[in-house]
Amino acid sequence: MPWRQSRPPEGLTLEMDFVPSDEDPSFSVTIYYQLYSGIPAISKWLTIQNLGKETITVNQFTSEILAVVPYEDPVEWRDVPIIPPNLHVETDYAFGGFSHKNSSKHSVYWTTDPQFHTQVNYANRNPCLLEVCPPQGPAQDILPEGTFESFRAFELLYDSTNRERRGLALRRLYRIIAPWITENPLILHVVSTNPETVRNAIDQASNCGFEMISLSFGSGINMEDENDDNYQKCENLADYADSKGLHLGGYSLLSSRRIQPDIDNIVNPKTGNPGDQTHGYCPALASKWGQNYFRKLRAFFEKTGFLQFTHDGSYPGDVDAAVRPPLQKGVEDSQWIQWKIVTDFYKWQRSLGIYVRVPDYYFLSGSNECGMGYREVNWSLPRIQQQIHTRQNIFDGTWEKTPSMGWMFVPLTQYHGGGDAATIEPLNQHLDHYEIMLAANLLFGVQAVYRGIRLYDGEKTKEMVSRMVALYKKYRHILESDLIHLRRANGRTIDYMLHSNPKLPEKGFLSVFNPTPKSITEVIELPLYYTGLTDTAEISQRDNLSTTYRLDRDYCVELPVTVPATSYTWFVVR
Repeated sequence: MPWRQSRPPEGLTLEMDFVPSDEDPSFSVTIYYQLYSGIPAISKWLTIQNLGKETITVNQFTSEILAVVPYEDPVEWRDVPIIPPNLHVETDYAFGGFSHKNSSKHSVYWTTDPQFHTQVNYANRNPCLLEVCPPQGPAQDILPEGTFESFRAFELLYDSTNRERRGLALRRLYRIIAPWITENPLILHVVSTNPETVRNAIDQASNCGFEMISLSFGSGINMEDENDDNYQKCENLADYADSKGLHLGGYSLLSSRRIQPDIDNIVNPKTGNPGDQTHGYCPALASKWGQNYFRKLRAFFEKTGFLQFTHDGSYPGDVDAAVRPPLQKGVEDSQWIQWKIVTDFYKWQRSLGIYVRVPDYYFLSGSNECGMGYREVNWSLPRIQQQIHTRQNIFDGTWEKTPSMGWMFVPLTQYHGGGDAATIEPLNQHLDHYEIMLAANLLFGVQAVYRGIRLYDGEKTKEMVSRMVALYKKYRHILESDLIHLRRANGRTIDYMLHSNPKLPEKGFLSVFNPTPKSITEVIELPLYYTGLTDTAEISQRDNLSTTYRLDRDYCVELPVTVPATSYTWFVVR
């Protein structure tokens, strides 16, 4: 199987109960702390229990208030922002964007501390007080004997300001609190639902070692179609994929979609009308249409046996001004209600083992993968430029994501224009480029949207794809380990990154690319500190005989590297 069973993280849980001193208290509050083994991180949340006979309402809550030593404390503030403390904080009350920086703005606030009278900043405006709370609401009613549960905050104490070390710590946190992000299946995204085309794609994926097929955007798949013929057709294809050792999945669009009539779209509080929000338009999840939409999706997965889901344009956090009984009162509770609806759906899919791709930061609610970080129109550029920005995007995206957390793109067929110069089909006519694109993703442990109708168009192409997949699977564990960022692609010289994992027999894996029309020989100063090696390293190029190198006092070795023109090579460190 391409994924692992998720297990609860190891550590300790502390529960602190608080009850008012009234003779007959109407509520109690429990604050929870979870401390994780092997990492300086905690999670925190609270619950409120209704002990009385009347309904109570939680209008607002703040689940964390933490005064932290400032990272910097300048005398003058003026227009240059003060850097907040060296502490990572995010919550599962997250939506929108490819980064935790976008999602955290909905719930994590660094504010000034009115009790910090001795700070150096003359205006007392140092943002060193952490507050974790929803921006509004939740305005949730608690019935007698009922319980309200807040979202969870996760706090990671960095031990350094070094960008790589901070990234390593954050990536380790994700592996602990959301272990499903380590699932990393090879997926062919098919742009057709024609049964013959899909079966041929399944056969080719099976032959080459791919693990999933996804009926992609533009394929014609419609998970909202409740016709028995649609269910039967998709179930038959899923059964055929299963017989070949693969899983089948598909695509559905939510946000950036306008539902007619406008009554079922989120109403912008600023204008009183739908539209002009994050994605332009977004369906209201608490509307009758929204509830029907998720009912249809659940029915589709239950009836077809699909085990992969691409949910495009998920709920982006837009506030809805409409009253939508019985679920939503209006502005104050709309964000909370819609977040609950979509995250309950993802958690339900997670419980069924469905692999979930969402181009928004829903990792802590069960999503497996988000975009690595790219602009879709980049894939209409000429092929050679796609090679460069593929490696640039992976270099940039893996500072805070593990390789398995972000997907890239390989347009086997045309995508967003660009014509023949931007696509790989016919595959056998662009075999060298196809191999470089496979190498640029797989040798960095990253999966891409291989989007088309097939993986090969002849034996030579089939051999190349199978060879690249076999190489990836041979070194899968080290290739899915952390990347150490060494030289970003610039199109003018070689670029390279190093996978490191001291717990594996293969301590490191170095991938080197040469985009230029001339062979390049260079001596690389290779940092091996994060491999765990201290004295010597055995390094082999492309599975050839290894050479012994002695590490210097900075845990580096000088590695001679030669890369042919417009090609790549790789080294294994043991």
